[in-house]
Amino acid sequence: MIAKIKQAVQNSTLATKIRYSYALILIPMFLFMIICFFYIWEGNTRYAEMINSAVVASEFSLDFKKDFDYETYLLIIGNKSVEESQLDELLAEANRVMDSLSALDVSQDNAARLKSARKYLDNLETYINRIKDNMDEGNKYEDNIQIWENDVQIVTSLLRETIFQYIYYEIKDLEVARAEYQTFYVRMIRYTLIALGLITVLIVFLSYYIPQSITKPITRLSEVTDQVAKGDLSVRSDVDEGGEVGVLSESLNAMIDKINELLEQVTQEQTSLRKAELELLQSQINPHFLYNTLDTIVWLAEGSDQDKVVSMVESLSEFFRTSLNQGKDVIPIREEVQHVRSYLEIQQVRYQDILEYEISVPESLYHYSIPKISVQPLVENALYHGIKNKRRLGKITVSGQELKDYIVISVQDNGIGMTEERLMQVNERLKNRTSESTEAYGLYNVNERIRLKFGDAYGISIRSEYEEGTVCEIRLPKELV
Repeated sequence: MIAKIKQAVQNSTLATKIRYSYALILIPMFLFMIICFFYIWEGNTRYAEMINSAVVASEFSLDFKKDFDYETYLLIIGNKSVEESQLDELLAEANRVMDSLSALDVSQDNAARLKSARKYLDNLETYINRIKDNMDEGNKYEDNIQIWENDVQIVTSLLRETIFQYIYYEIKDLEVARAEYQTFYVRMIRYTLIALGLITVLIVFLSYYIPQSITKPITRLSEVTDQVAKGDLSVRSDVDEGGEVGVLSESLNAMIDKINELLEQVTQEQTSLRKAELELLQSQINPHFLYNTLDTIVWLAEGSDQDKVVSMVESLSEFFRTSLNQGKDVIPIREEVQHVRSYLEIQQVRYQDILEYEISVPESLYHYSIPKISVQPLVENALYHGIKNKRRLGKITVSGQELKDYIVISVQDNGIGMTEERLMQVNERLKNRTSESTEAYGLYNVNERIRLKFGDAYGISIRSEYEEGTVCEIRLPKELV
């Protein structure tokens, strides 16, 4: 039996094991309590009925014989009329007590006594009616005295004796019941002690095997998780017991496998990220951009415009300082804004006839982080593919906005814009993370780095209207540097 219980416990879920323990402890206790309550209730009910019977019987007047005999004598001698006599009230009260006693559950002997008492009362009523009839006829005094002496007084004596016997035997039954209850209580105490001993043994058994069946597999799982926490991803859980622990073991093994997959994926993504950063850095150190800027500086120097030469050199120096930035991947938005400003200052000198710009990023955003060289490629794209293709004066606006859960950096131009078909192609490639060897490569590069760094919820989105302009938005999380 114990072996079957152990096997059932081991193959059960944690909730079922706890229910087993409750059931095995509580069910015997409940059964024992129900039996005890039944016997106690039954005994108390019987005891209460006997007490109630004795109480009701005691309501029968002990002076009934004296009062009834006296009232009958007064009626016979004419001291009281039939209307003044209380004989009917005495009989009615006695019958009421008999009715109450008859409604109770009494012993067979006392039931017979009640039947006799009822018969005595009926006889008394008959004798009183006979006396009344004699009084109506007149000259029946001797007959009435004879009825009173030979019938009424004898029947009232028998009635009193019957009631006394009834009360006596009810009290005697109470004493027997009390003795039986005392024996029952002693037996109940003995059974209670035996039951407590058995329940104690059961509790000891359950307190050992059920917690062990729960904690042992959990301990084995804990050992596996400790090894995983220390970096050993080669371990696997071998807990194969049923219930939640078995499911947890399978989930733990699946989680370890998933961690291995994610580590490989992260390694590949980091490699891709470094590759993208190198490619972007190489694109920033564009020989044509550098040559053109240096040519502009030479042209300004030959024109003796020393202030612009100094400004161009400072801007170029600041531009490359941010591009290199000691190998950092993420920089404050403040430095990214300065990088864009340096770039636009250089380009405005070269394209002063067609380029205007405005930078309106709030200083409240300066302390948030952004991947290095994220805004400048968008500005460059706006200049070369938006403003220059418009072939007249255009404007580039760099702005920022702090929303509830994220930050948006916008690069807007009023250049040539994109057709609906072209815009759909660019957005589709950004969404599907596919690059192309055209002008959208810079956008893809920035978008890929942001998504690799912060997740797919962030990145670049583009809105454009042909002949109206383009808006590129960078969505970033609120992360401090």
